[in-house]
Amino acid sequence: MPIQTINPATEEVIQTFNPISKEEINKQIDKSYEAFEVWKTTSFSHRKMLMNKAADILKTEKETFAGTMTLEMGKPIKQSIAEVEKCALVCSFYAENAEKFLADEIIPTDASSSFVQFDPVGVVLAVMPWNFPFWQVFRFAAPALMAGNVGLLKHASNVPKCALLIEEIFTKAGFPENIFKTLLIDSKPVSDIIKHPKVAAVTLTGSELAGKNVAEVAGNCLKKSVLELGGSDPFIILDDADLAAAAKTAVTARIINNGQSCIAAKRFIVVKKAADEFEKLFVRNMSNLKIGDPLDAENDLGPLARENLLLDLEAQVTKSIELGAKVLVGGKRLQQKGYYYPGTILTNIKKGMPAYDEEIFGPVASLIIAEDEDDAIRIANDSQFGLGASLWTKDLEKAKDIAHKIESGSVFINGMVKSDPRLPFGGVKASGYGRELSHYGIKEFVNVKTVWIG
Repeated sequence: MPIQTINPATEEVIQTFNPISKEEINKQIDKSYEAFEVWKTTSFSHRKMLMNKAADILKTEKETFAGTMTLEMGKPIKQSIAEVEKCALVCSFYAENAEKFLADEIIPTDASSSFVQFDPVGVVLAVMPWNFPFWQVFRFAAPALMAGNVGLLKHASNVPKCALLIEEIFTKAGFPENIFKTLLIDSKPVSDIIKHPKVAAVTLTGSELAGKNVAEVAGNCLKKSVLELGGSDPFIILDDADLAAAAKTAVTARIINNGQSCIAAKRFIVVKKAADEFEKLFVRNMSNLKIGDPLDAENDLGPLARENLLLDLEAQVTKSIELGAKVLVGGKRLQQKGYYYPGTILTNIKKGMPAYDEEIFGPVASLIIAEDEDDAIRIANDSQFGLGASLWTKDLEKAKDIAHKIESGSVFINGMVKSDPRLPFGGVKASGYGRELSHYGIKEFVNVKTVWIG
């Protein structure tokens, strides 16, 4: 079945690609493995030079890459440019720090010498999503390649042009052939690729269902996997919070990437004492958003990436309303060409509603009133997910204590959740396992080897 890229703002087909065959997949795996046998012996200084060149290409051609991203999946152009800039940053970060992160770790024992060394594992398959089509790939590729691994990319089927551009960036930067390759395929061959004896590991960013499928296959093969899955991040507002700042950030945290982000704030939990004022500010700010052509830098919101995503979002909102949720702003798709849905706030949210129980992948905020601080923490943890959390209070010592009580991979105090190359990123519960970024991320796909000398 052909792979199509469709402009979500116009619903027009941009380009059609034919997926590669099973034979071509297996040939590429063989080539990637052969390339790894050489690449793993290269010096950190050589890898650093190439990775810095990739960063330079990203910075120099950011408008071109950003334009392709926006055309394929609808991200507002300003955010697309920022995403490319962040990819350059992660390349530079690992170019500068990989050797230090993977230096031998000396551990005194009864041996004459004992230490830990970090060896690359081989060919790593990356199954990546469409919502951050450059960033998700580079935050895997930069550390993986700097560690001496090679990468195979199975990108989301609606962003094939982005996938090919990423391969081209590494080629232009001077990386040897087959160190990073894109496989234009749908999801069906993924299991067989994971099972291939020359594929060492797999990383996936995607849905909970996709994560379970990949984990099952990798587990049966006893192969390492890292999963970054869904999220329903709480955004907790206590009664001593700066409500104006919280309400302003709340909108940004919800509508980032047109609301299609695993770490977007989705459940806005405000204690009763602050609820009325926060609601007023939140609704006002959400109402002021500009929605339209994502290539127009004046617009805050573009379309959802695909029609099925829009229909799923509509169904979740409709079901929540049927169960008693109230619409404060938005709540209905725009009747125009493109997959547009306005910034929306739902209140009177209760357990059992999609707006409470499920991940809402679009610009729809669930406003939940908590009795007090303890109740807010209870609600925050009352989720199958545990990716990120945002906490708003002026009492920073109290905030640090609350951070221990929140079941998530990160807690951002008086700020929105975001990924940073310097900090580990990942979740708990149904949000997955393993970590990306920082020194933790580069060590996910290495053999942590003990060396003992008598």
